[in-house]
Amino acid sequence: MSTSSCVEMSMTAVDGLADSTEVVEMEDVPSQFFVEKHSWEGLRDIIHCSRKYSGMIANKAPHDFQFVQKKDENGPHSHRLYYLGKVIDDATPHQGAYSREEELLRERKRLGAFGITSYDYHSQTGLFLFQANNSLFYCQDGGNNGFIQSAPVKPVDIKTQCSGTRMDPKICRGNPDFIAFINNNDLWIANIKTSEERRLTYCHKGMDNVKEDPRSAGVATFVIQEEFDRFTGYWWSPSAVEDPNGGKTVFLLYEEVDETEAISLLSTSLICIFLMSLFTGSKNPQATLKLVEIKTDHQGRIVTTKDKELSAPFASLFPGTEYIARVGWTSDGKYGWAVLLDRSQRRLQLVLLPPALFIPVTDDPAVRQENLEAVPSNTQPYIIYEETTDVWINVHDIFYPFIQTADDEFTFIWINECKTGFSHLYKITSLLQSGDFKCAIKEEVTLTSGEWEVLARHGSKIWVNEATKLVYFQGTRDTPLEHHLYVVSYDSPGDVVRLTKPGFSHSCSVSQNFDFFVSHYSNVSTPPCVHVYKLNSSESDPLHIVPEFWASMMESTGCPGDYNPPEIFDFPANSGFQLYGMVYKPHSLQPGRKHPTVLFVYGGPQVQLVNNSFKGMKYLRLNTLASLGYAVVVIDGRGSCQRGLEFEGALKNKMGQVEIEDQVEGLQYVAEKFNFVDLSRVAIHGWSYGGFLSLMGLIQRPNIFKLAIAGAPVTVWMAYDTGYTERYMDVPENNQLGYEEGSVALHVDKLPSEPNRLLILHGFLDENVHFFHTNFLVSQIIRAGKPYQLQVYPNERHSIRCPESGEHYEIMLLHFLQQYL
Repeated sequence: MSTSSCVEMSMTAVDGLADSTEVVEMEDVPSQFFVEKHSWEGLRDIIHCSRKYSGMIANKAPHDFQFVQKKDENGPHSHRLYYLGKVIDDATPHQGAYSREEELLRERKRLGAFGITSYDYHSQTGLFLFQANNSLFYCQDGGNNGFIQSAPVKPVDIKTQCSGTRMDPKICRGNPDFIAFINNNDLWIANIKTSEERRLTYCHKGMDNVKEDPRSAGVATFVIQEEFDRFTGYWWSPSAVEDPNGGKTVFLLYEEVDETEAISLLSTSLICIFLMSLFTGSKNPQATLKLVEIKTDHQGRIVTTKDKELSAPFASLFPGTEYIARVGWTSDGKYGWAVLLDRSQRRLQLVLLPPALFIPVTDDPAVRQENLEAVPSNTQPYIIYEETTDVWINVHDIFYPFIQTADDEFTFIWINECKTGFSHLYKITSLLQSGDFKCAIKEEVTLTSGEWEVLARHGSKIWVNEATKLVYFQGTRDTPLEHHLYVVSYDSPGDVVRLTKPGFSHSCSVSQNFDFFVSHYSNVSTPPCVHVYKLNSSESDPLHIVPEFWASMMESTGCPGDYNPPEIFDFPANSGFQLYGMVYKPHSLQPGRKHPTVLFVYGGPQVQLVNNSFKGMKYLRLNTLASLGYAVVVIDGRGSCQRGLEFEGALKNKMGQVEIEDQVEGLQYVAEKFNFVDLSRVAIHGWSYGGFLSLMGLIQRPNIFKLAIAGAPVTVWMAYDTGYTERYMDVPENNQLGYEEGSVALHVDKLPSEPNRLLILHGFLDENVHFFHTNFLVSQIIRAGKPYQLQVYPNERHSIRCPESGEHYEIMLLHFLQQYL
C-alpha cells in the first residue's frame, strides 16, 4: 500500500483543513482533550517553574577527563583524575564578556557552559594551560614536580603585549616553557617563564575588511569549523631536537589561508554584504600547510624562527584537494600527517609530510632554488591510504599511527565507513616507496565488523595498549540506541568485549595505563551518573577484562516529580528500515481522550535524537509540553546518523524529499499503538534542519500538519555553505532538480491559505543559517499572498543563548500551540 493511501485511510482531517466545520463533524468532540489556555504571564510562570526543575537535573557532570600517572617502585599507576566541572555558586556572565572571536567559536563548538571550557596539559611537567576572562593562565600539579597535597592550585596570569584576544592556546610538547596562541589571525609564541613573546607569522594586516586583508595563519575557516569539526589551525611537534650545547629545535605545523577569492564569516563584520560568496558552488578559501622552525639556546631564549613552505605548491602535490580536514604529527615527530578531501567529499586521502619537505620562505628566486636543491633527494610526501564512495565521506577523528619499525613501512589503525557502509576499525600497513606518492597497501586487517558503528565523529577517541595489543573504543554493537565501551585485540582480532553495563548509554575515557576508565552514563529515565571503574585483567588472557566499580564522581540526582521520561518505540518502515522514535505521553492522560500532538523533528545528517540517554536540559521543554496535555513524538528517520551510510545516505541529492515520509509513517504508527494521539491536531516543530523540515512538512502534507513552527530554517539550498550542502547535494550544476525540490522558499505556493498555521523564528545575527533565508522565504510568502507569523530575535545567533530570549521563545511556542492547535 502506498504512503499516500495509508494517510487517506488514517487521517481524520480533510485535505488542507479547508472546512473546519467538516473536521468537527468527523470527530467525536467529547473524546478530544483541549489544552487549558493561559495568559502570557501564566505561560511565563509555567516556564519559570519548568526552569526551576531543569536546574535540579541540569547537566552538571564533570567532563574533559585527564588521568595523571604517578610512578613508584611498584610501577606506574593512574594516581589523579583531573576534569572540568561546574562551580556550585558560579554566576552567569553577561554575553558581552566574550570577544567576537570567542562568541563565534562558542557557536561553532555549540558551547553552552561558561568559564573554563577546555584546557591543555603537559604530562611530563604537570602543566595546565587554559583560557578564561579574556586572558591565558597556567598552573602546575603532578609531573616531575610532584603533586600538591592540600592547598588549591593557584593559576598564574600570562601577561602579554598583544592587543585583542589570545585564542587557541597550546603547550609546546618538546619545550613546555613555551606556549603558542593565535592573536589577530596570526601565530605567536611566548615563554611563560621569561615572558618573552614572538610573532611567528605576518599574514594579517589588522584590517577589518577581508577583501583588503584576506590571509590568516593557524586559524580554521568558518566552513572547516562548522562542517568538519576542526577548530584549530596549528599543531606542535611532539618532541624537540636537542643540540650538543643544550639548545632545542621545535616545529609548528600550521595552516595558512588565503580568502582573496572567498569571504569567510569569521573574518569580516560586513556579513550581510559578503555572505553571497560563501554560497554553494562558489570558491572556497585557499589553504596550504606551512612549518615554523623555532630554535632556542640552553637558557630557553629564542635564537631564530624560520617560516617554511612546501617545496612545491600544495595544489600540485595533491591535485583535486579542496579541504584539509584533519592534521597532526606522528608520535615520534618523523612526519606530519593530514586528511584531505576533494570538493565532492567522495574521495579521501591520508598523507604523510616529512618536515624536510618544507623550505624557508623567501622572495629571492635564486635563494629559493638553493633551498630546493638542499632538500634530500628521497624526501617526498606519501599518500598512505585512500577512500572513495558514491555517497559521501564522513570525516572522523580516529587515526593511530604506530612508531615505524621499518623505513619502508607504515602501520596505523584507521576507521573506514565506505568499505562496508558501517564505520569499523582496521589495522593497515602501507609501503613507503620512493618516487611514488600513492603507497601500496601491504596488509589491511579488519578489527571490527557488522551492521553497527564504531563511534568516530565529533571528537570520538580510541585508546591503544601496545603492550597487550588491545584497542579500546566506543560503539553501538549492542543496539543503535546505546553507546558502550568495547575492547578488541588488534593482533588477533576476534571477540569484541563490552566493558560497560547495558541499559544505559555511556561516554567513556580510558586512562593512559589502561587500568581505569570513567563513564558518564544515563538512560531515558535516569539522569547522568559519573563513575570510575578499575580494569582488571590477567597476563594469560589480556582480553578477559573485568571492570570493577572504583569511585563515584557524581550520582544521579533523580527526576523531579513532574518529569515523565519518554517511551522509546520502533517500527518497520516502508523503506525497509527499522525506525526508532520516542513519545512523551500527556501527563493528564485519560482513557479514550485524544490529545493535540507535537512532532519534534531534526531529521538531518550527523544527528541522532532517539537513544537511551537522559534528555536533560536540551529537551526538557518536550516534558513541559507533555505536562500541559500535549503528546510529543520524536522520530529518527532516514538521514539521521549512527545507522550506517546507506541509512544516512538516503538523503543524497534529495534533501527534503524523503524525510517527511518517514515522519508521517511514524505518526501513523504512534496513533495506532497509542490511542491518545489526535491526528487531526498535529504540529511539527524543529530548529535549523528541523526548521527546514517543519516548513517542508506543511508544504508537502498540509492535511496532516495543522501547524508548523520553524526555527532558523534553511529555505534555499543555493544559499547555504559549500562544505555542508555540496557533501549531501553535490554542486548545483550537477543536481539542479534536487536543489529546486529541496528549497522550501521555491514552493510557498503550496503553503495553506488559512492564517495561524505557520510561525517562523530566527536570530537576526545567525551566521550559520543566515537571516537571509528567512528574509527570502518571507518575501516569497508575501508575493504568493500566504499568511505567516514571524518572530525575530535581534541579538541572537543560530543558538538562542540569552536567557530572556530563550524564555520568550518558549512562551511563544506554548502560546502559538494553545491558541491554534
